[in-house]
Amino acid sequence: MPQLQFPFFPAGSTHISTLLAFSKEDNRITYYAGGIPIFFHDEDDLMSFRMITAQFCVNGQSKQADIARAFGVAAITVKRAVKCYREFGPRGFYAAKKTRGPAVLTVEVMSTAQQLLSEGLKPNEVADRLEIPRDTLRKAVRAGRLHVPKTRSTETEIHMSTKSKRSAEDSVAPMGVGATNVVGRLAASVGQLGAAAPKFQPALDVACGGVLTALPAMLAVGLLDEHESYLKLPAGYYGLDSLLLLLVFMVLARIRLIESLRYESPGEWGKIIGLDRAPEARTLREKVDLLADDGKAMGWSAALSQRWLTNAPEAAGTLYVDGHVRVYHGHQTALPRHYVARQKLCLRASVDYWVNAMDGQPFFVVNQAVDPGMIKVIEGEILERVLQDVPHQPSDVELVSDPLLHRLTLVFDREGYSPDFFRRVKKKRVACLTYHKFPGPDWPSDEFRPHTVKLASGQTIEMYLAERGTRLSNGLWVREIRRLSERAHQTSILSTDYRSGIGPLAIAMFSRWSQENFYRYAREHFDLDRLIGYGTTEITDPILVVNPDYRRLDSEVRSANGKLSRMMAEFGALSFDEPLDPKKMEVFIQKKASLQEAITAQQATVSTLKAERKKTPHHIKIQELPEAERFHQLNPHGKQFIDTIKVIGYRAETAMANTLREHMSHPDEARTLLEALYRSHADLLPDYTQQTLTVCLHHTARPNADVAIKQLCEELNATETTFPRTSLRLVFQLGPPQNLRDQVI
Repeated sequence: MPQLQFPFFPAGSTHISTLLAFSKEDNRITYYAGGIPIFFHDEDDLMSFRMITAQFCVNGQSKQADIARAFGVAAITVKRAVKCYREFGPRGFYAAKKTRGPAVLTVEVMSTAQQLLSEGLKPNEVADRLEIPRDTLRKAVRAGRLHVPKTRSTETEIHMSTKSKRSAEDSVAPMGVGATNVVGRLAASVGQLGAAAPKFQPALDVACGGVLTALPAMLAVGLLDEHESYLKLPAGYYGLDSLLLLLVFMVLARIRLIESLRYESPGEWGKIIGLDRAPEARTLREKVDLLADDGKAMGWSAALSQRWLTNAPEAAGTLYVDGHVRVYHGHQTALPRHYVARQKLCLRASVDYWVNAMDGQPFFVVNQAVDPGMIKVIEGEILERVLQDVPHQPSDVELVSDPLLHRLTLVFDREGYSPDFFRRVKKKRVACLTYHKFPGPDWPSDEFRPHTVKLASGQTIEMYLAERGTRLSNGLWVREIRRLSERAHQTSILSTDYRSGIGPLAIAMFSRWSQENFYRYAREHFDLDRLIGYGTTEITDPILVVNPDYRRLDSEVRSANGKLSRMMAEFGALSFDEPLDPKKMEVFIQKKASLQEAITAQQATVSTLKAERKKTPHHIKIQELPEAERFHQLNPHGKQFIDTIKVIGYRAETAMANTLREHMSHPDEARTLLEALYRSHADLLPDYTQQTLTVCLHHTARPNADVAIKQLCEELNATETTFPRTSLRLVFQLGPPQNLRDQVI
């Protein structure tokens, strides 16, 4: 019978074997042999645990399975520890581990990388040049194994300003909100500074910073080409180019009024144009008045128009002319009344005649204080101008050898319909394209044939067209083309273009919607109809207007004729159908005789009024108007200047939209995306060492929009545009650069 053993181990101990046990107390493990403590170590000292348990196994005091069971460790772990003890003894558990050394950042690579960093290259550039992962190099920099010297670029990146910091600094600027450039402003005030040069500082979250993406398109349109030849400003803090850039940026950012600049942060807009702040509304208003004074803007606008016509010879071959009524609600002067189709009212207004391309892009505008009609405007002001400016016209020899050849084509609506006008313009070898004002009966449907035609947008559609020769009232033979719609409606157009095919002529006529779209879009987004000022000027040109006396007499004649017609209708309706009654017959005869006398008197009145109207001239010079009815024209110079600015903005946005549509699943949303892009925030990171200005755009709410903007940035970067009056090349990207992310993190 075996003998019972007494419990030699302290209370709470855990048995390893018959002779071994351990206990845990205060994060310390103590080992007991026969009740006597023989070894201890900290609970987290893994190496000492493996060494002592392996020693127990090697000395035969326990089995490997006992160690695995008592401590809850894997048997393979105990086996490996025992093997290590047998081969190396206790020191094998405390010796340094052998490693294979750096596989990527070897001594040679580290030396080369440090040399490149010392030369001013950025970590990403060094990683790309050495063909190693960027993350690996950045980890070495953060661990201190590589050192990035503090150049001017990295120092400025470290001190990038935030929007909150800029707002606080601008609010306490000594010379007004945002006017932190005290030295430059003082120098400009005493005439020692012609114009402050743009100087960009690193800035995060600049409001409307996305509008800088339009700069390459604005410069390509010709905003700053030869502007100094026509526009002049006295020496001051704000240069001419800075003001022009600011005005177009405001148009694209949908800031419709100069006065609205009061509610924008001047410091933020100053960062966009490279200055401490944007000019205040009053200063900008004064500068615009100086630029528009004495017709300077008209010469600049004409030069830009000629440039656009020259750069687009194909589009300039077909020009669209249409009048746009600009309603005037002020009280400075009583302008003539015009019929406003969009409101179906006759309101006081002036008329602008726009000349556009087939895709709706405007070339120039002609303002008429007194509208003489489309035909007179075309012949008096538009025709000679386009004949001089439109490029690639046939030579005189070609025109003589081919009687049917024409120089260009004018497209207009029914307001310009006039057979005599068609003949006069045809003699100048200019073709006309318009709607038929008197089309006559429908043609048989079997005359119409399907034609595949291509729209200005590139879309291909099918039209059912038919053609005949038509002789107008003055004997002029023209081409009449009709389109048959799906509802069997026939639309008739006339043309004196005898060379073009039936399909291109139909498309050219039905593309007038693009000009109407331009009016609507420019009114809604660019506030096309808004006046720039409320001043008026006297009309000095001998413009003919309707004689007020003639208008009054004409109104009286119409009223008298209407009254006469009603009296004659009443006289003709009188009849006596009752049985013969002498008394009633006498009353009937008296009534009819009285009405006859009234008709005779009214006819005499009408004849007198017509004779008086005939003696009164229908039109008189505006200077001959009575003082009470004389009116002035709204100041045209400021409006001409601002219209030119808006046209530049529209053409720049159109160019960007055409590029953006190629990368969008919904091309119709291109302008909407651009509008949001112009109003979005951006980070401006100048690098004067590398001569770059990086514009970091913020991400949008939609991943597909981000993809389109990335493609747009690539195409903008390919232009290698330099910001005016600086050496900084614009670099656009979506999201902040990696080094900026590291600093923010």
